[in-house]
Amino acid sequence: MSDPDFRPLPLPTPETFRYEERDQVGIITLDRPDRFNALTFAVYRELADFFAVIDRRSLAEGGARSLVLRGEGKAFCSGGDVEDIITCLFDRDLEGMLRFTRMTGELIANMRRCQLPIVASIKRVAAGAGAVMALASDLRVMGERSFFAFLFPQVGLSGADMGSAWLLPRTIGLGPANEILMTGDRVPAPRCLELGLATRVVPDEDPSAVDDAAFELAAKLAAGPHFGLRMTKKMIQQELEMGFVDAIEAEAQAQAICMRHPDFKEANDAWLQKRKPAWK
Repeated sequence: MSDPDFRPLPLPTPETFRYEERDQVGIITLDRPDRFNALTFAVYRELADFFAVIDRRSLAEGGARSLVLRGEGKAFCSGGDVEDIITCLFDRDLEGMLRFTRMTGELIANMRRCQLPIVASIKRVAAGAGAVMALASDLRVMGERSFFAFLFPQVGLSGADMGSAWLLPRTIGLGPANEILMTGDRVPAPRCLELGLATRVVPDEDPSAVDDAAFELAAKLAAGPHFGLRMTKKMIQQELEMGFVDAIEAEAQAQAICMRHPDFKEANDAWLQKRKPAWK
């Protein structure tokens, strides 16, 4: 009998954003273009719950093998909605505010725990919580005119929000992260590429160019060895909290597991037969 913890689960139908699958790429679309896809309490909650279960969908036949996180319209995400969230927070006591900040952190934690590769498609604006969501993605495709803005200090808050002070130094180094999180200034796409915050920067005269490039990258990942990629993301996240010796041992164990998977032999057979692998 199969273990119920590993059975594919039906996905909840989101009400505050859109989700579709194409060529084994799951596309998550923030869908408030009139507000530059600003997040509401409900969007935060649904996204956090969605990322907690989406990689289980990949166990189903034909399920998504990678994800694209994008915004409808001209922007990726402008952060928390001022009208829906910011003004409402003033009416909460400390405990109520803490419930909210823990929920926002839960979203980022679930993105990092999700074993499917996530490609962020960043058009124009990735600000506040939108910047942290893009940072928590594994790869980031940016338009030439787009920018990051970890603008929390500019509204009187800590630049360390939703895990940004943990993720950003590990992505670009401590020195640049200090500057970005302490000033809250915009970081344009060319600078992001220089720092390693952007995976790829593409011309964006055509509004769909960024989304197309992100999908192309996600499709490349989806066509690869799914088991190996899941293991890669899992190990990258886990090893961030390990010492070097522990990491070496963890990788030895992970690689031995991968060598027992049919994809390893399939790759060798395909090489011998001069054909492309048919990943399981």
